[in-house]
Amino acid sequence: MEVMFIFSIAILIMSVVAHEVAHAWSAELLGDPTPRLAGRLTLNPLRHLDLFGSLIVPLITFFAGGIIFGWAKPVVWNPYNIRNARWGEGLIAFAGPLTNLLIALFFSLIIRFVAPLYPLPLSFIDISQYIILINITLAIFNLVPVPPLDGSKILFMLIPPHYQHVREMIERYSMVLILIFIFVLWRFITPVIPWLYKIFTGLSF
Repeated sequence: MEVMFIFSIAILIMSVVAHEVAHAWSAELLGDPTPRLAGRLTLNPLRHLDLFGSLIVPLITFFAGGIIFGWAKPVVWNPYNIRNARWGEGLIAFAGPLTNLLIALFFSLIIRFVAPLYPLPLSFIDISQYIILINITLAIFNLVPVPPLDGSKILFMLIPPHYQHVREMIERYSMVLILIFIFVLWRFITPVIPWLYKIFTGLSF
């Protein structure tokens, strides 16, 4: 259990780092150098980790339910530097969960198509399954349209500009909404995780 906990922490850290680097890269591609100037275009975990989200929350979630979860410091970017401001925010937001899903897909393809043909170590398969599970969980969590999660920015991208007052009202109560989501609504969304895991890997969770 201790070894798997260490591997789980390492997997989580690299997964949230990849998530944030994806935000930084997408901002850079859209014309904003702010994340690069802040040192966020790097896979060095020390540039991204958050004490509460990257250490305390993973410890609580692991010992409470066995599934490790957390987050890194959000990437800060300047909307005035972004090309195509109408869609830019949503594209930057979507880059994070998309990266997590692509990581999960990559290791799923190994399990589905490589493992049956070549004798891979069982330890590698176990670690790959954790990578898939953690990245699916991160993607689903962040795609929920509750501020300040990425899903809210994707939703606001799709809402016509003249409904800006709705966004302002929702963001005003973002702290309350995120607490309600985590402690009340998240359990209704978690069944999607094993369902996606089975679609990706062909295995039951």
